Amino acid sequence: MTTRAGFVALIGEPNAGKSTLTNQMVGAKVSIVTHKVQTTRARIRGVALEGDSQIVFVDTPGLFRPRRRLDRAMVAAAWGGAADADIIVLMVEAHRGITQGVETILERLEEISTGRKIALAINKIDRVKSEALLALTKDLNERFSFAETFMISAEKGHGCDTLRKWLAEELPEGPWLYPEDQIADLPMRMIAAEMTREKLTLRLHQELPYQLTVETESWEERKDGSARVDQIIYVMRDGHKGIVLGNRGETIKAVSKAAREELSEFLGRKVHLFLQVKVRPNWLDEKERYSEMGLDFSDGNA
Repeated sequence: MTTRAGFVALIGEPNAGKSTLTNQMVGAKVSIVTHKVQTTRARIRGVALEGDSQIVFVDTPGLFRPRRRLDRAMVAAAWGGAADADIIVLMVEAHRGITQGVETILERLEEISTGRKIALAINKIDRVKSEALLALTKDLNERFSFAETFMISAEKGHGCDTLRKWLAEELPEGPWLYPEDQIADLPMRMIAAEMTREKLTLRLHQELPYQLTVETESWEERKDGSARVDQIIYVMRDGHKGIVLGNRGETIKAVSKAAREELSEFLGRKVHLFLQVKVRPNWLDEKERYSEMGLDFSDGNA
């Protein structure tokens, strides 16, 4: 039996559906998914099996024009994930077409295309008519020589099986990189922090989700099989702390409940989750915060 294994980097603009596709391919939720852009910060690896192939999906942060240190570190992580991959899949939203951001990505792809296959996945195909899809496919393939083009709906799963089978066949021969039952290459502490951050992002509005971060401070395994998890939510201002706590603590209670339930389901056992909110005005410039997020602090330099 010949086994195959390798890394597939999903790249594209924020909200292109990279996290949704990662979760769809893995068959479990390993990546944060919200309606807000720029929610994926680190490179998140989700592991999927297809026949004798093990496909390691690298869900990268969206590629956009960075303004802050965190933005620059995220964009560097995205291109780093692409440069390290065996196959790159560019995801483009069908209804948005070739934006300025997509054009910038296409230019950069030329630089890293040597020695690896690059496929195109046009996502959210249910939002446009077939004529528009065909025109977009033709236009994109004239601008870049893609190895293959796929029409998909990451959310509904349309076309995802075809994409997964193609990827499985194109990966290099070699032993599997992870145990058969492993679905993510992330420390459990980070997965837990991401779950809480997702719940906060869904509850809060405007800029605030980008001004906060969540870290798992301690993880204690208990004799009864449950786990106690203590997390800190760092915010930049006192006013932000009040928003996260909510009226009479309602927001933090709702976030804690939703995150605890999801984490318990993910682990298949009871979890006791305790959240604390701390004001840290300069967390965006602290090296330790980046390490916790799985980002390289030095990548944030201009």
